[in-house]
Amino acid sequence: MIKVLVVDDEPLIRAGIRMILTSDQDIDVVAEAGNGREAVELARAHGVDVVLLDLQMPVMDGLSALPELRRAAPDARVLVLTTFGERENVLRTLGTGGAGFLLKDSAPGELIRAVRAAAAGDAYLSPAATRHVVDSLASGGAGRASARAEEARRRLETLTAREREVLALLGEGLSNADAGARIHMSEATVKTYVSRILAKLDCENRVQAALLARDAGLGA
Repeated sequence: MIKVLVVDDEPLIRAGIRMILTSDQDIDVVAEAGNGREAVELARAHGVDVVLLDLQMPVMDGLSALPELRRAAPDARVLVLTTFGERENVLRTLGTGGAGFLLKDSAPGELIRAVRAAAAGDAYLSPAATRHVVDSLASGGAGRASARAEEARRRLETLTAREREVLALLGEGLSNADAGARIHMSEATVKTYVSRILAKLDCENRVQAALLARDAGLGA
């Protein structure tokens, strides 16, 4: 059973998340918190597996709470759940030990998949958040862009044709399931390809790989 802590300052939002998650027989919402400070205490007390963490909250916001949550419950995986998709929030989430980033307008099925992925030790980045970050960071001066493109193309030389095809879909911000549907491949097989691509390119997450794809002009 995956034990989840839901952290949001709006009771109705928490209730909705609880209803969605508990529809899955393998997920149990063991506690709810209305701010970051309370979340840290509950995470420590309940030994949770996954924390769904809002960003905008009173007392202590999500980004401030994230490193404290990592110290209080080092085995817990923290997924940031928010309405705000700015690249700074995504990058700070990943940089402070977050296991992923999910937007509140995501479909219920995606929320469940994200919790399952986090509990399994995988990073989960909402396709919408990935697209937002990639689009925001892809801009730059002509000289700088040219240097990035040359470096990206050099790094992609290690990939097979099929791996490049999968990487191009990551550059579009597609999920594993959507990428698989596009190229007639199972979601599990796409996941295997993604893991292989990240290892070959020495990327920590899908966002970094997607940026390389964009820089190299892959799929453009």
